[in-house]
Amino acid sequence: MATPSPLPPPTVNLCTVLTESKRIINAHSRHFLALSVLFLLPLSFSVTVYPSVSRLILHQSSSPHNSVSLLRSTLQNDAVDTKTLLLLLIPYILLVTVLNLLAIGSITYSVYQGFYGRPVKLISAVRSSVRSFLPLLATLITSNLIVIAIFSILGFAAFLLTRLINFDQVSTVVIVISLAVVVRLYVKWILSWAVVVIESSWGLTPLKRSRSLIEGMESVSMSMILVFAVAQFGFFWISTVSASSGQMDDGGKLWIVVQFVVTSAVLTVLMLYYVAATTVMYMYCKAVRGELAWEIAEYVSLPFDDGKVPHLVSVAYNNV
Repeated sequence: MATPSPLPPPTVNLCTVLTESKRIINAHSRHFLALSVLFLLPLSFSVTVYPSVSRLILHQSSSPHNSVSLLRSTLQNDAVDTKTLLLLLIPYILLVTVLNLLAIGSITYSVYQGFYGRPVKLISAVRSSVRSFLPLLATLITSNLIVIAIFSILGFAAFLLTRLINFDQVSTVVIVISLAVVVRLYVKWILSWAVVVIESSWGLTPLKRSRSLIEGMESVSMSMILVFAVAQFGFFWISTVSASSGQMDDGGKLWIVVQFVVTSAVLTVLMLYYVAATTVMYMYCKAVRGELAWEIAEYVSLPFDDGKVPHLVSVAYNNV
């Protein structure tokens, strides 16, 4: 009697990654709730509230003043607007960057530990976020410099072409090409944050490492970026538009506050799952490349949480 052939390993796709992410988050729900309250909720609330707050302050600062002349009043208002905008924008960028990097460091570390069924401790996760903050910041600066360089080069090329051939559509074509190149880069770099935290690297190294790991799974990376980007931008846009068009009476103010709270909560969940999903995808990419064998052997002799067992990975993928 012939022995039945074993079932093929599951195909790696977006559903597989999200399912595994949900398993890890549910297994340590209180831990990830604490991390979300510490880092992601303030981050999402800042992103949600900032457009409305800045618009309100700028509107108040640009109200008419008692000036000698209309021209002087206009110049004073413009100066106040610019100064106020900078005073709001700089702390906002710093706050969002710090919270984002701390969240990435702590959540990535926790998902990595939870993937193997290891105990996930809040103190250890916070320490990991502090330890990986500077490497993550260096990698963020490196990637942004690359993107800025690409836009600068293509922008200069568009300027030259416009001068030479006097074709108005050159700028549009260059913008489309620039966006396509940048999206392609982010598809390749999606695992770079996990590489920084788990492999203790920084700068160009995690970008190159992510590029090699993601090879053959670009479609999963693209689908993940599209799904989370569309979902986050959709909720953010709805909240911003609703707040802008709302009435400023007591009922209107209450409705705006409710929208801010709901949008912040939804964005917090989406950010949590995105960081978790990229970490899980990093593990699956390593499994596809056969790089998990020594890690599984190392973890299998260590103590595990009650009811949480190490997760052994057997995967296949469609190289579409």
